[in-house]
Amino acid sequence: MVSSTRTKSTARKAPHASRLYREFAPAYDAVWPMLAKRRILTAIRSLKLKPGDRVLEVGIGTGMSLLAYPREIELTGVDLSESMLAQAQKQINDGRMTNFHVLPMNAEELKFPDASFDVVTSFHVISVVSDPRRMMLEMLRVCKPGGRILLINHFRSNNPWIARMVDSAGAVTRRLGWRTDLSLQEIVAEMPLKVERRYKTSPTSLFTIMTATKLDLPAGQPALVGSK
Repeated sequence: MVSSTRTKSTARKAPHASRLYREFAPAYDAVWPMLAKRRILTAIRSLKLKPGDRVLEVGIGTGMSLLAYPREIELTGVDLSESMLAQAQKQINDGRMTNFHVLPMNAEELKFPDASFDVVTSFHVISVVSDPRRMMLEMLRVCKPGGRILLINHFRSNNPWIARMVDSAGAVTRRLGWRTDLSLQEIVAEMPLKVERRYKTSPTSLFTIMTATKLDLPAGQPALVGSK
């Protein structure tokens, strides 16, 4: 996962700034896949990526998603946690994934030129960065017009009762480094983005999957948000 450490205040809240988070990396693949891996793998495969596609995954972590990507694409994964990237790199080396590369990088300050990628993905990351809209803008900036965005995360429910119940845990989750009150609509508002599909894998799932297309529109034109 990726977060910003630009100020002391942010650093206290950012998971990567803490010793606990750094030491969590060895156990990450033992716990998190039980909660998220199947959902991520299915979503990636639904993209039907083509040979030669240039794909960026923002917040690749330990590389849990690597096996879902076709070997014929050009994959770049970025993350701030170098301990997690080391595990991802080992998977790449062991699997001889010659078209896959990982780099240390901040999700809010991607060091790529505009329109560099055909597809940009991110899983369970946008709620741990200090500025979710800035991260989304960076993902859009490096995505080509007509390119696709795949995002999975927890977003605030439209059901007031569920939203209040989840919000009640906000004080605890913020101490651990992530937010529960993010609204997808607020994150993508007025961005050149057409949301093709927004869905959950089950009625009880806490996580939303969003697939979208970057539009070649003037800045300031509202995003076209779907409700599927």
